[in-house]
Amino acid sequence: MFIDHAKIHIKAGDGGNGMVSFHTEKYITNGGPDGGDGGKGGDVVFYATEELTTLQNFRFKHKFVAENGSNGMNRKMYGKGGEDLRIPVPVGTVLKDLETGEIIADFTEKGQEEIVCKGGRGGQGNIHFSNAIRQAPKFARAGVPGEERDISVELKLIADVGLIGFPNAGKSTLLSVITSAKPKIADYPFTTLEPMLGVVTVGDTSFGVADIPGLIEGAHEGNGLGHDFLRHIERTRLLIHVVDVSAQDGRDPISDFDQINEELRKFNPLLEMRPQVVVGNKIDQADDEVVKAFTDEMKKRGYEVFLMSAAIGEGTKELVNHVAAQVAALPPTILVEEAKEEKLYEFKPEEKFTIEVQDGVYCVLGDWVRVVLESTNFDDPESLAYFQRALRKNGVIDALEKAGVKEGDPVKIYDLEFDFIE
Repeated sequence: MFIDHAKIHIKAGDGGNGMVSFHTEKYITNGGPDGGDGGKGGDVVFYATEELTTLQNFRFKHKFVAENGSNGMNRKMYGKGGEDLRIPVPVGTVLKDLETGEIIADFTEKGQEEIVCKGGRGGQGNIHFSNAIRQAPKFARAGVPGEERDISVELKLIADVGLIGFPNAGKSTLLSVITSAKPKIADYPFTTLEPMLGVVTVGDTSFGVADIPGLIEGAHEGNGLGHDFLRHIERTRLLIHVVDVSAQDGRDPISDFDQINEELRKFNPLLEMRPQVVVGNKIDQADDEVVKAFTDEMKKRGYEVFLMSAAIGEGTKELVNHVAAQVAALPPTILVEEAKEEKLYEFKPEEKFTIEVQDGVYCVLGDWVRVVLESTNFDDPESLAYFQRALRKNGVIDALEKAGVKEGDPVKIYDLEFDFIE
């Protein structure tokens, strides 16, 4: 099965916690703090490889988590950093943030790598919290959680030439004749259920050809199979538009040509600018007047027209030679281009916490406040005082009062619950 899109959840590793430890050695008393720092969490890294051609790896697995950093140790030893999670994807893969729709990465070359989620920073050991007054700190900093996000993974085949046209126009037959590809060929709609790739060799040059299935009226809205496969046309440099000129079932070749181009335009206006070569196929079954009318109209519009019977290979050599010359003259593979609106950005510091009222309980949430909570030793007066100062200094108390908290109201910070006292 050809898998070309998936939705997954990825999470980088959490940073390891700092260590609370004191140096102990024979004949040495009051050795002082020696707790080491926690290790950094592993990153989530995507990289492009030519060994993959589909997104089959994401068919059954939808959650990917990198390794956490190890906790710090005594004798000032740092914890081991978490291993990066490296995820291979085919060349032509696009990653998008599911929440914002923003393009995170576009893999167009073999070996390209992108860090999509960064691992959390390791927490500091208690060696960092000693000073002239606090010589034996009994608390350390917890590790920072790693980044996580939901993303969509889309594969857009990178081929020089795309074959487009209505079902049964003869695209698969043409592909099988001009390349060594072996697509399924039959006399019924939607014979081709997945994009097929082939390579055409002309002398010392070659170019890739992709058969794009499922284009019918309404394809840009998801009708037929077109919505799933129109994305693969976006990276092509040239389109071969195959039209059945036999006019079977009362179809009009010119109308078919216009319908397909309208679907391309509605899906992505940039495709309207893509160079096209027109192929009038099945001339052995066509009426001469219909063929002439079609050819004259296409030439009037400025298109190169090739008439052929792909089933018997008639007329394919001239097409291949013309397309090879066209591809050689065109710029490198066209990538996805998206219009960007000009925006003015105002710097806003990242929110350290949020306050939600749930059933009368004032809940303080956020990665920062969770790290502070997990860094606190509530059995140690100095650590507890540090926790209280951190809440007040960073505006948690003021935010609670602004939210309407009163004396004696319950406040919850993750697993810690207490009554508010002014």
